Amino acid sequence: MGEGQGSNVPVICREDGTPYSTAVLIPTINNADELDIVLERLSKQTYPHFDIVISDSKSRDHTKDVCEKWKAIWIDDPSRNRADACNFALRQIDYDLILFTDDDTIPPLDWVEKLVRWFSDPNVGAVGGPNFAPDEDSFGSKCADVAFCTRFMTAGTRYGAQPKGELVPITHNPGVNCAHRMKNLREVNFFEEGCIGAEDVVLDAKIQRAGHKIFIDPSNVMPHRRRKPFKPYMKQMRNYGYTRMVANKRWPEIATWSHTAIGFFPWVTIVGILMLLFGAINGGADSSHWFTLSGEWDIFRAMFHGTLGLISFYIVLAWLGAAIGTSPHRSIATVFLAPLFVFLAHWAYGQGVNKAWKEIRRTGGRAGEGAQIDDRIRTA
Repeated sequence: MGEGQGSNVPVICREDGTPYSTAVLIPTINNADELDIVLERLSKQTYPHFDIVISDSKSRDHTKDVCEKWKAIWIDDPSRNRADACNFALRQIDYDLILFTDDDTIPPLDWVEKLVRWFSDPNVGAVGGPNFAPDEDSFGSKCADVAFCTRFMTAGTRYGAQPKGELVPITHNPGVNCAHRMKNLREVNFFEEGCIGAEDVVLDAKIQRAGHKIFIDPSNVMPHRRRKPFKPYMKQMRNYGYTRMVANKRWPEIATWSHTAIGFFPWVTIVGILMLLFGAINGGADSSHWFTLSGEWDIFRAMFHGTLGLISFYIVLAWLGAAIGTSPHRSIATVFLAPLFVFLAHWAYGQGVNKAWKEIRRTGGRAGEGAQIDDRIRTA
């Protein structure tokens, strides 16, 4: 059990007055130092009535020692993806409430208390909260956070979602900051087996298909480290695009038009660059007004200025979306760089979508079953 600061905080009980048993489940692999920070924070929670369960996918570092240090339950997991790692642990433990987070977060000291409090209401099947980059993240990671939380440009992702209200119905909470009733998880047979990405999206779809309600507590923010630019950031976005399209294929009910549309973004970008160059090269050196809006127009000028107009619109929309987004790291510098980070995200995500399309055609729709995908070297 946690031995946090809130020893006087009462345990959350069912309608009949019996206490809910609670556990925090964290899948991990080769990330002992960051996991140590997570467990240290969990040891100081205001709500101390919970256990910590670590599903360790054959780490080669000192992960087990860290678990022993903080008295966490360590499970030796043979799985090779996050969904199966969670399932392996869930089938070996017996709690009423399961809270999920990752091994690279910095849990607020009231995180557990603010999640479990809602389960006194029997209508709450699951609850979660937003996640943002922590204050100690690098400037580049904060730029990524601003891009993730940009309005209009993020394909409906739940990053930084902070709707108005104390407890708001929602269709999906990120797996880094959520809690579920174990009976509901058992009812839907836990996570989708072999799901290498978007496993939290699929789980929430299954939970809702079974008739249970999902909510978000906008105040319960989980600081979650963002990937640094540029290689890790883009690799993560390619992974998101690939895994989301694979999940959409297997679970059409979670698909939206925006996830598919981004697959065309790299191709549109290439065509736009070619039109810009072709228009500039063939515009003619004799026209002094060609690079302005005055003078005689032809197809080449239309190509050139039309493409510039679309680029300008994209940049302005990214700036506006970043400025009114939800990231706490908005500043003149991060908002100014938002168009670059949004563009890189769209480009990489689109690459992932195209990879998924290709593999789905090759495999007949069974793409993505197997090994875990991650942007970190620590991956199995």
